[in-house]
Amino acid sequence: MKYDTVIVNGRIVTPNKILNSQIAIQDDKITALGNNLDKDAAQIIDAAGQLVLPGMVDTHVHINEPGRSDWEDYHTGSQALAAGGTTSMVVMPLNALPARTTAAEFKRHRSIAEGKSYIDFALYGGLVPGNLAEIPKLATAGAAGYKAFMATTGTDIPGDFKNVDDYELYRGMEAIQKTGLRLSLHAENPVLTDRFAAEKIANHQTQIQDYVDSRPPLVEVEAVRRALYFAKMTGCKLHFVHLSTGEAVAEIQKAQEAGQDVTCETCIHYLALDVEDFKKIGPLAKCSPALRTKKVQTELWKKVQVGAVNAITSDHSPAPASMKTNPHNNIFDVWGGISGAQNNVDLLFDIAVTTKRLTIFQFIQLIAAGPAELFGLNSKGSITIGKDADIIFLDPTKAYTLKKSDLYYKNKISAYEGFQIHNRITRTILRGKTIFTLADKFIAEPDGKFLFNEKVKEGTPYADDNSRKIIFN
Repeated sequence: MKYDTVIVNGRIVTPNKILNSQIAIQDDKITALGNNLDKDAAQIIDAAGQLVLPGMVDTHVHINEPGRSDWEDYHTGSQALAAGGTTSMVVMPLNALPARTTAAEFKRHRSIAEGKSYIDFALYGGLVPGNLAEIPKLATAGAAGYKAFMATTGTDIPGDFKNVDDYELYRGMEAIQKTGLRLSLHAENPVLTDRFAAEKIANHQTQIQDYVDSRPPLVEVEAVRRALYFAKMTGCKLHFVHLSTGEAVAEIQKAQEAGQDVTCETCIHYLALDVEDFKKIGPLAKCSPALRTKKVQTELWKKVQVGAVNAITSDHSPAPASMKTNPHNNIFDVWGGISGAQNNVDLLFDIAVTTKRLTIFQFIQLIAAGPAELFGLNSKGSITIGKDADIIFLDPTKAYTLKKSDLYYKNKISAYEGFQIHNRITRTILRGKTIFTLADKFIAEPDGKFLFNEKVKEGTPYADDNSRKIIFN
């Protein structure tokens, strides 16, 4: 037989066309697109008229193993992602304990994930106070990029991830610039957010609107402007995570026009939910930056529609259900993070493609090709000959109401529980092998592979550094 697998009867969404043809897979790769390929197939998969899409590349996922595995581990987190149509993830360096801020922890986390993840994965390194010496070591260990917080984060627990001040951010940018990797930033002004919150709490203003008012758009926009200037002075490549305002995206557009290498993402919840939804859903919808008004959300959508945003991600930030309740009627005490990764593809398809806000080609660019490009995942991101056969089937006629029993998270909670979603993922294929079907659930053992940032592998930032060559032999 010429091909391991051929997919038939699907509507195949390539970067610029929808094809009524077949996909041939051999040795993990997409090897042909055309007709009558099934006559040379060892296995045939019938897509039965469904949309055949590239698997999502979610570049903003929190897996809490090791240290907080009761929040989410690689087994449950990757299952939820796979069931929702994600085939690759880039994992943030928090909220595991210890956080992934040293090369030693990086290697340990990689080893854990390699035995438990159902999908392929890359790993961030972290920039925190006091770890400048680890920055080049993390690059050599295979970090896809770095993450830092301008906003206050972390606890007093040893090894927890901490935010950097302006001095530490500037010095960190200098160090990261030498690696050629991107620094991803949570950009909110901590002095303003902390003081605004303290003021609200002191006045016994602890409702959802009070929390939203304590993190207004200005704290994001100001932090973005400041970070852009630091990056301009250091030459550091920047990526802004989970932007919630069109105004912040506009600042990035200005910097790009001036020649800076800077990119950005937003998250599904900033496009799907607003402040009024937050009030209806309650603590499960608390996140930072906070959900915005409909007006601010509309401006963000405009930026997404014109291509000013590079990726849409989940910022899956799980926690035990007890941390998402509000027994003392103080929203400031509630964990700030949304569990949402399982509904990356279907919910976004509903609010973007079904509503005609985005074309299906913009959609796959934002969930797959764009994120893969950001982090040098060259074998991922599109249905193209030579790419990994990471493929999902989406049935646009299969509506369902999301129930707790549908969820694969360690803690089965979601801000989207009860939502009516008008399409569904029915099959997920990783490197040519079906790992999930809606009918049979998980039909393969975990086989996620560690992904290097191929831009670094190609040698641009480490052209004169032999240490990195050891990894890629």
